[in-house]
Amino acid sequence: MAEHRPGKRPSNRIETYDEFFLYYLREHARPATRRWHYAGTALVILAAAAILATGHLIWLPILLLAGYGPAWISHFFIEKNRPATFRHPFWSLISDFRMFGLWLTGRLRPWLERAGVPTSQAAVHR
Repeated sequence: MAEHRPGKRPSNRIETYDEFFLYYLREHARPATRRWHYAGTALVILAAAAILATGHLIWLPILLLAGYGPAWISHFFIEKNRPATFRHPFWSLISDFRMFGLWLTGRLRPWLERAGVPTSQAAVHR
């Protein structure tokens, strides 16, 4: 986060991608939120593959719906927060794929812990 300067209010602005990714993980603290994101990201990959394989852009709306639909549902109804996409669209897109890749390779837990997201068995099932 931005450093506090005397006489100025501390800023909540995120200035680096590293800061953003930890914030992003905190905004995805509930396992159910992450599961919705994983499903959406997998569907995006499948729709992108369909576009590449067929050359038909008919898959583009499906790609967009798959990418945003599950994520926004999870934020509004499970996590009860505002998607980071609204303020940081590019970093959010990168982070969706990064979180998905870390999860697929079994390397997400240390990142969640670093971000301060509970990773105990009880937290995993909430």
